[in-house]
Amino acid sequence: MSRIGRKPVPVPANVKVSVADSTVNVEGPKGKLTFTYRSEIEVKYDESGNQILVTRSDDERESRSLHGLTRSLVANMVQGVTDGYTRKLEIVGVGYQAQLKKANTVALQVGFANQIVLEAPAGVTVTLPDPTHIVITGSDKQAVGQFAAVVRKVRPPEPYKGKGIRYEGEVVRRKAGKAFGSK
Repeated sequence: MSRIGRKPVPVPANVKVSVADSTVNVEGPKGKLTFTYRSEIEVKYDESGNQILVTRSDDERESRSLHGLTRSLVANMVQGVTDGYTRKLEIVGVGYQAQLKKANTVALQVGFANQIVLEAPAGVTVTLPDPTHIVITGSDKQAVGQFAAVVRKVRPPEPYKGKGIRYEGEVVRRKAGKAFGSK
């Protein structure tokens, strides 16, 4: 049995859950999320215990792999609508900066001739505490992580000077560069 799949997902009091037609709907203070699960998996909402139970129909390899995955995705939805998810990025480099053009649209100046303008998807909010830090928040873990990866991919950190866009706390391995000396 999947250790993760067996664990019930606790549901806080301020979250509404409905399961119908292989679709899980979770609604909370931070938003509403929907997930359609596969037919090999069964999801039940136990209102008396205020928890979601995920079970599988058989012990086939694919069913076993989907069991823990489905439970994790449902747990992420519950956490997303209660607390939300945040990814923080920092920009390193002389003259490198970001600015908000309009709501949820970021303009990046990271060493190219033109500004790169990126618009966040629906449900994702972008804020800039200062020109070198970007905070991406939202209730959908996948959407937040995907947009953070798109922003980072504009100018990933390079190993010689460390310039670029990196996740906060990310360690960039540095290289020595050219060695001058005798032949």
